[in-house]
Amino acid sequence: MQQETLDATKIKKLLFLGPKGSYSDFAKDKFIKSFNFNCVSTNLKSITGIIKAIKDENSEDIAAVIPIENSIEGIVREALDNLVSLKKEGIKIIAETTMDVKHALIGYANKKSEIKIIRSHPQALAQCKHFISTNFPDTLIEEATLSTSAAIKSLHEDDKSIAAIGSIECAKMYKVPVIEEAINDEENNKTRFILLGKFLSPKTGADKTSITFSTENKAGALSRILTIFDKHGINMSYIDSRPSKKELGEYVFYIDFEGHINDDKTKKSFF
Repeated sequence: MQQETLDATKIKKLLFLGPKGSYSDFAKDKFIKSFNFNCVSTNLKSITGIIKAIKDENSEDIAAVIPIENSIEGIVREALDNLVSLKKEGIKIIAETTMDVKHALIGYANKKSEIKIIRSHPQALAQCKHFISTNFPDTLIEEATLSTSAAIKSLHEDDKSIAAIGSIECAKMYKVPVIEEAINDEENNKTRFILLGKFLSPKTGADKTSITFSTENKAGALSRILTIFDKHGINMSYIDSRPSKKELGEYVFYIDFEGHINDDKTKKSFF
């Protein structure tokens, strides 16, 4: 069945990576404002859980917000693996938005020497690696959490040895002190978030399409696919690959390119 173009009034539930105060929460708010959604927001603990929920929901009134790419650390692997797994559920990328990522060291310690453990999402820890290595000894323990907000929410006033990395806005939300601001290793740190749903996005003139595909494990197989972009004058903006999880050495490719799925050029090239 052909999917309808997005009707914002039909979206009644919007999932995002939580808890509240995560960058996904703030990205969700941007989408709500942009599309004027009138919906209930529900936070889930993992990207995998979000994708499962939207796949299982037998309705077109649900959408979801997940992070897909960071300007420093690259693609979010859990997101890409889940997108690649989508087959015939009719789920599309409706829109995207970009959020500035400004990390801070958050906790109840009076000085950094009191801190023995730092918690955060693995990407946030990686994005502050230089700060951590230059301000803390090798004995510091780095603990991974499902989100930056989960790390901040887990802090307790009676334990000054544990700190978290996350946003100042989230620290204010949970009323936890900010120990040091602007601890990103790279100042220009941004994360791209996508809005998923069972609708097609309308044409805007500045569209992007994402596709996944696999090829035979033969010489030149991928090259033959890529020549389609050159032949039809389509600008490819991103390419990545992930193991197919079926056979060693077999991969699934993910590509972003400029254009709408209903553009004549796109239809002639791939559909």
